[in-house]
Order: sequence, then C-alpha cells, then structure tokens
Amino acid sequence: MTDLENSLTTIIEVFHKYSEKEGDKHKLKKSELKDLINNELSGFLGHVKDQATMDSLMESLDTDGDSECDFQEFMTFITMATICCHDFFEHHEDE
Repeated sequence: MTDLENSLTTIIEVFHKYSEKEGDKHKLKKSELKDLINNELSGFLGHVKDQATMDSLMESLDTDGDSECDFQEFMTFITMATICCHDFFEHHEDE
C-alpha cells in the first residue's frame, strides 16, 4: 500500500481500537474520545485534562445529538486537527 493508503488504514484502525472499548463499537463515547486524544495525539494536542474541554469538543463534533462521536464526526475532528498541524508546520517552515 502507499503511504496515504497506510495512513487511512491507520486512522480507521485507531478509531476502532477505542470505539470498541464500551457500548456501540461504531461510536466513541466521550471517555473513549478523551483516551484516544490523550494516547494518540498528545504530541500535537497535549493532554486533555479538564472535563469542560472534552464537553465542548464533543458538543462541537456531535452533529446528530446522540452524545457520541461516530466515524464521520471523528473524521471532521481529524480533518480540523490535520489542517491546524499543516498550518503550524507551514508557518514554522518559513522561520
């Protein structure tokens, strides 16, 4: 597989690694999303410690109002995080 294909596969595998821990295996509960961020994205986003931050993040991602994050909603988050990382690296590349 190509680098991009491997990356897409990894995103899917990481989502399911956490979504399968509790309840609906196709959705992330707030606690699963927090664990995913803290374990898989802490180098870019830091650790999410306070509940208000998680509540706000889940509220912004949960477009269908079911208090969980499905794969499409998760991909919105991944897209936003990727754009922010790209902008950061592009900005610091010029320095």
